[in-house]
Amino acid sequence: MKAYLQRIGRSLMLPVATLPVAALFMGIGYWIDPSGWGGNNILAAFLIKAGGTILDNLGILFAVGLAYGMSKDKDGAAALAGLVAFLTPMTLVNSQAVALFTKVDIEKVNVAFGAINNKNVFIGILAGLVAAAMYNRFSGVKLPMALSFFSGKRAVPIVTAGLMAIISALLIFIWPPVYNALVAFGEMISSMGPVGAGLYGFFNRLLIPTGLHHALNNVFWFNLAGIDDIGKFWASEGTKGITGMYQAGFFPVMMFGLPAGALAIYQCAKPEKKKVTASLMVAAAFASFFTGVTEPLEFSFMFVAWPLYVVHAALTGISMFIAATFHWTAGFNFSAGFIDFFLSLRVPIANKPYMLIVLGLIMAVVYYVTFMFVIKKFNLMTPGREEDEEEATEDIDQFVAAGDDKFAAIANQIYNALGGAANVTSIDNCTTRLRLQVKDTGTVDQGKIKRTGMPGVKVIDDKNIQVIVGTEVQFVADEMTRLHQGGVSNTTAKKEVPVAKAMTKKQDVFAISNGIVKDITTVSDDVFSQKMMGEGFAVTPSDDAVFTPVSGTITSVFPTKHAIGIKADNGLEILVHMGIDTVSLKGEPFTVFVTEGQKVGRGQMLAKMDLAKVKASGKDSDIMVVCTNSNELAQLDIALQKVNANAVIGTIESK
Repeated sequence: MKAYLQRIGRSLMLPVATLPVAALFMGIGYWIDPSGWGGNNILAAFLIKAGGTILDNLGILFAVGLAYGMSKDKDGAAALAGLVAFLTPMTLVNSQAVALFTKVDIEKVNVAFGAINNKNVFIGILAGLVAAAMYNRFSGVKLPMALSFFSGKRAVPIVTAGLMAIISALLIFIWPPVYNALVAFGEMISSMGPVGAGLYGFFNRLLIPTGLHHALNNVFWFNLAGIDDIGKFWASEGTKGITGMYQAGFFPVMMFGLPAGALAIYQCAKPEKKKVTASLMVAAAFASFFTGVTEPLEFSFMFVAWPLYVVHAALTGISMFIAATFHWTAGFNFSAGFIDFFLSLRVPIANKPYMLIVLGLIMAVVYYVTFMFVIKKFNLMTPGREEDEEEATEDIDQFVAAGDDKFAAIANQIYNALGGAANVTSIDNCTTRLRLQVKDTGTVDQGKIKRTGMPGVKVIDDKNIQVIVGTEVQFVADEMTRLHQGGVSNTTAKKEVPVAKAMTKKQDVFAISNGIVKDITTVSDDVFSQKMMGEGFAVTPSDDAVFTPVSGTITSVFPTKHAIGIKADNGLEILVHMGIDTVSLKGEPFTVFVTEGQKVGRGQMLAKMDLAKVKASGKDSDIMVVCTNSNELAQLDIALQKVNANAVIGTIESK
């Protein structure tokens, strides 16, 4: 359940990321014509309407974005299903439709149905989740020949429309009490005035580690409970000094408080670590001030010094309370950084926004003094204060990108620390974090990840882990995805990859698959069992994935895809042969992810062998690993055992 909620939080970032352009257009429009809403200037009118294109259709954006983000392979068909899922209740559960179904005058229809419109984020989220579930379930379905045109992905929007029609019928009865409950919750917080704003700010920060702060934000920032703080602020509706109260108090924290906290963290760092700490804090503080993206800074101390993070959450609540008490308001569409603050200055409903700068300067002093005191008083291990670790030379990666592409190098380092293809099952990202699914988080080398300079690592559970990268996370995620799909990064595709132990006499051999290691003499092919090809071993695989047993260079990929040649870094020539007599299958069961001349690291995915197809053809699925220049071998020691991919199972030694 926790992993599912994490995926929802991640997927919601896609539609949320569209909001800055709305802020840009509407902010400039209001700046040009703050009183006429574009009535006095055609350019202002155009820009304000352009921004409204997004703000007036948030429900659609959430439905499409969530359906796409939650789909198993991020396919456009899922996004289309999300649109269909949203349009169905928009047509069946609006005031006019309900009046028709119930045969009453539209004026007598429950006011709750008036909230079923393109802005409705709740319906958007519901539609997106339903569409994604239908895509994940039915995108591979095969219908009888007569209906085959509607098979697979074409079936998804059809099934989604049918299910959403049923849900829409239920919403006619369910939506009014749900809507009233959301309104009551919003009114409860709203009725608490500044105290409610302070409590909201406190819990907003506390929920960030779980990603569930988005759910809380949706209640106050959008139109779920009638508050719609963001929409009303940018439309200059509501009450001056009140509208924007759930946004304003964040500006002093993100623009001034957190950067001052970063200064305190830097000054508390050990002298020998100040330079490294400074580079991290300066970048994180700039992101917080300018864009309002706080995760790189917050995650740098959130887990290693969690009491400090609780203090930060409390200070955020205090800032929200003070701003709301004095009715100082400003608004944002993305986050409370300088860009949104500047754009909101000319929105007519903004009230004394310059006082937020005064409050920000005060909060900067409070943050600095408080952080310094708490860090030193409780000896918290903030960045730069960690216990020294011995740098083990054996820990150096064999597969790290060269050149000036830092993203490729970071991606390689993190990917290997995660356990490579043998452990990583899914790679995704949000605005600042890599969101990763692995087979076992217990095998991840967190120390190696931290030595890449990443702000933090968060283990969610035994299958999910997050790496905090910062606003450049997309580039790292792209490089990791290339590696995971069996390719190499942009850098390594162009340049030779250095290895830490090239041309050594001994060469470790790693398991090429999950399964059972067998003596080469026991396989059912005489060519291999009698060692005509050379010394080696075999693995009876338990799944389809095949990985590289050594670091080296791909020398050949057979046209039938069943065999791959690798020249190891110490000069040994390795043949990976998938299945016995599978050459006759003409490559059908095999998918190869490498090409001739490509540099590969141990644990990189070579290929996939469809075990079901191999067995259905009557062939043996044993995978042979043979050293074809075995005359240069002095010894080959292989342990016969059940293995997991990438486990060291033996050593080959050249003369």
